[in-house]
Amino acid sequence: MATKTYEVVVIGGGPGGYPCAIRLGQLKQKVLVIEKEEVGGVCLNWGCVPSKALIAASHAYEKTQHGATFGLLADNVRMDTNKMQDWKEGIVKKLTGGVRGLFRGNGVELLMGEAKLTGPKTVEVKTKDGVETIEATKAIVIATGSSTIELGAFKFDGKQIIGAREAVSLRDVPKRLVVIGGGVIGLELGSVYQKLGSELTVVEATGGLLPGIDPDLTAVVEKKLAKNGAKIFKNAKALSVEKQADSSLAVKVDFGGGKTDTLVCDVLLVAVGMRPNSANIGLEAAGVKVKEGFIPTDPLGKTNVPGIYAIGDVSGHPMLAHKATKEGEVVAEVIAGHKAAKDWVSIPAAVFTDPEIAVAGMTEAQAKESGHEVKIGKFPFSALGRAMAVVETDGFFKVVSDAKTHELLGVHIVGAEASDLISEGALALEMHAFLEDIGLTIHPHPTLGEGMMEAAQNGLGHAIHILNR
Repeated sequence: MATKTYEVVVIGGGPGGYPCAIRLGQLKQKVLVIEKEEVGGVCLNWGCVPSKALIAASHAYEKTQHGATFGLLADNVRMDTNKMQDWKEGIVKKLTGGVRGLFRGNGVELLMGEAKLTGPKTVEVKTKDGVETIEATKAIVIATGSSTIELGAFKFDGKQIIGAREAVSLRDVPKRLVVIGGGVIGLELGSVYQKLGSELTVVEATGGLLPGIDPDLTAVVEKKLAKNGAKIFKNAKALSVEKQADSSLAVKVDFGGGKTDTLVCDVLLVAVGMRPNSANIGLEAAGVKVKEGFIPTDPLGKTNVPGIYAIGDVSGHPMLAHKATKEGEVVAEVIAGHKAAKDWVSIPAAVFTDPEIAVAGMTEAQAKESGHEVKIGKFPFSALGRAMAVVETDGFFKVVSDAKTHELLGVHIVGAEASDLISEGALALEMHAFLEDIGLTIHPHPTLGEGMMEAAQNGLGHAIHILNR
């Protein structure tokens, strides 16, 4: 079979690869995307989007059950999980179909198959019809993403011992769910099934949930989980699992201090993180360096091999879809000869627990470690009229600033719609805003966003709707 030639070959059609390819198409580059499963990657197919659909559905179900608080009387409220899953899958198909349409509209070619580098400019692709050889005259972009980490003692069986991929597609709510890992995936998906009726138990090896997040924020989420009946074990290590005669699972856990015990469940979700997909893609043949599974890159997204770029999860932390997208756009601009670089101030992150958590910039501890004398401003959701009106009063806004200059260093939110509210904080950090900039900006009333303004004013000592201490 003859070698096909393109200016740019993008390996991976996920949230890094597909925006990169679309931008390259807009910049009039001849580009090919190679994808082995489905465009959209983890994010669109079984990660970000489907999990948020389930979270929204379970939250609406829970809110309806407690609707009597504000006069909504609904008897025998129940969730049809089959319809919920069908609805979720419809969203996925609409989004992946949209990506394919954008490829066509921007002149991007798509080849379904498994890619492997055979040199710095060549790629071999195994397709259902055979093997194709592809040459890239200008650049190759590695956007292979990441995969669920599987622990040796907890091999996935796809039904009872599962990872995130299977967890977003359960059509039967487990009576008892044990989650190994108190990180983002474990708490988000654990919360879904807890709201739908599962008895939730979380086993976390470290001393706190959501490692890396300000403990002030995680405490609010932990309190809500416990209030709803979750059992949370920290500094605990899951050792093994055995299937019982009644088909239940017995999970042996080391709780520390020489104490071990067994947790019985119907489904075990292993959610201990993701690992980069850098193995078996021919990096050695092309001479691309790999460090601890990740492909190091410079501010332009370049690897150590001229003409080869890496973006998204495979190129390093944070392993976030929006970071991958931005890197994809940057690399596309660089390849096309435009001026661009990874020069952002912060990469915001959101955790879709209940309540939500969203952060941008430095934590209070990180700011102090960086040598700043810090000034903190806080404002609770419970003091917002809008939060009371939508029955979402848990949580608070927290802004971290330099005590001398008042320049904003970080924004941390735990509460309803935190994932949407954080964008103001990210923009403020990008523009090097000061507390005065946020505090003096008129925010519409009644909204949740007023909390950002009041938190900034609290940092200055003159918030109106709480006592300034």
